[in-house]
Amino acid sequence: MLKKIFLLALMTIFLFVPKTFAEEIIIFHTNDMHSRILKGDDSGTSIGIAEMTAAVKTVKKNNPNTFWFDAGDTLHGLPRINISNGENIIPILNLSGIDLLIPGNHDYNYGSNQLERLSKKLKFPVLSANTVRKNNGEKIFDEYKIYNLKDGIKIGVFGLTTPETAQSTSPKNVETIEFLNPVESAKKMIEKLRPQCDILVCVMHMGVDKNSEFTSKIIAEETDGIDVIIDGHSHTELPNGLQVKNTLIAQTGCYEHTLGQVKISVENKKITDKQAKLLKASDVKKISEKPDEKVLKAVTDVENRTQKYFKNVVAKTDRSLTSFRLIVRREESELGNLLADAFRWKTGTDIAVVNGGSLREDLPEGNVTRGDILAIQPFGNKLETAEISGKIIREMLEHSVFAYPVSFGGFLNVSGMTFTFDPSKPVGNRVEKIFVNGKPLDENKIYTMATTNFAFLGGDGYDMLKNLKTKSVGIETTDEILTEYLNKVGVKNIELGRIKNLHEMPVPQDEIERAKTHSAKKAA
Repeated sequence: MLKKIFLLALMTIFLFVPKTFAEEIIIFHTNDMHSRILKGDDSGTSIGIAEMTAAVKTVKKNNPNTFWFDAGDTLHGLPRINISNGENIIPILNLSGIDLLIPGNHDYNYGSNQLERLSKKLKFPVLSANTVRKNNGEKIFDEYKIYNLKDGIKIGVFGLTTPETAQSTSPKNVETIEFLNPVESAKKMIEKLRPQCDILVCVMHMGVDKNSEFTSKIIAEETDGIDVIIDGHSHTELPNGLQVKNTLIAQTGCYEHTLGQVKISVENKKITDKQAKLLKASDVKKISEKPDEKVLKAVTDVENRTQKYFKNVVAKTDRSLTSFRLIVRREESELGNLLADAFRWKTGTDIAVVNGGSLREDLPEGNVTRGDILAIQPFGNKLETAEISGKIIREMLEHSVFAYPVSFGGFLNVSGMTFTFDPSKPVGNRVEKIFVNGKPLDENKIYTMATTNFAFLGGDGYDMLKNLKTKSVGIETTDEILTEYLNKVGVKNIELGRIKNLHEMPVPQDEIERAKTHSAKKAA
């Protein structure tokens, strides 16, 4: 009898003890793939989208609380995708199992209308809470999505796109849209989603570069309520994430060098732990030995269709020229000099300039294929000329060096001109001796200048060029002009010496680490 009473009492206790549900939520993430979809892209460093797909799908089978979020700059990058205005990558992404995507600045390189068309062909949501139409303030994409998991857990996810897009793609590509303040947009999303969600994630294309007005770190600092930020844009590897207050920021770097993974432990709908890590190609292979067959076939089909065109040899060179990010975005480069010379040769102008951010790949030694040229100049920019005063030339050069020692995509290489700058001096007063064709710059004189339509539209913040009256130079794109120049002139007289830095400064440590990682992977 006593035994029965004891068992009855024990059962009664268990009935009134609340159940404890422990869950693990896994978020795989990518950013800045820039259409590196093939295993071995980027000098052998890219994991491959078929390989990543297989790994993510394997984990999803064992844990349905698994997601794959992409933080943008996905639809543009290499010629195999660019020549189709992004169309070639859509079937691949639809097969991959990606759960949602955030538009990055370079996803607008085909124009905002084309991006909208592409987004409607994707079988998963494209989110951006701070992107609106200028004429009526209407949101172009969905702001957020809520996922309902087992045991009643709700995950809210919203997207943000960097306002730098207005300068870092051609301004004409985004002339009908506007990017709202991402901090204010984040606060509105938190206010809306936090009361109805147990976990709040923001997937953003914002980055952590110190010279950006808005960064993921700033957004985390100035808001309360975001549990995890999946970030992109600055091409920064965060091996274990970055903790800012109660927000964990994760970013993979770029080009599919790694696959990001965030694990969130939850008990009774409360987060008990958050961990971020980056998976290398070997880690991905341990999860799934073979690539996903359907995705691999789709990738192979695109590669086979495009490679015959790209493998055509269009020029030859006797040496290679680097496009290394910390060179072309911080200092004079031979590749930049080459392209600036090509612009001036084509137009006969007094001067020509080219922004370092437009130099995307190395010029190889020996045979140069059409694919090589399109990889160096992938944006389809057109060459234009304009009359420009000496005063605006000085203002333009000041903008070129304002960010130094931080790398800046708008750093200019020049042709027909030399100048010195002293970065120890205040921004706006750094440029000193400017010579045009050997003569001191006359600020009251009118000169002629050649550069891309991107720069004349105010790209990279060159607002001083926006109101100049420009003339188009034929229908050729800059990649075609480079090909013509290599065949008729070649790699001549491009040695350094046009820009003199009077007070060299070290590269910021975070940029050094990023560059080391990228170089090591290329060497491997």
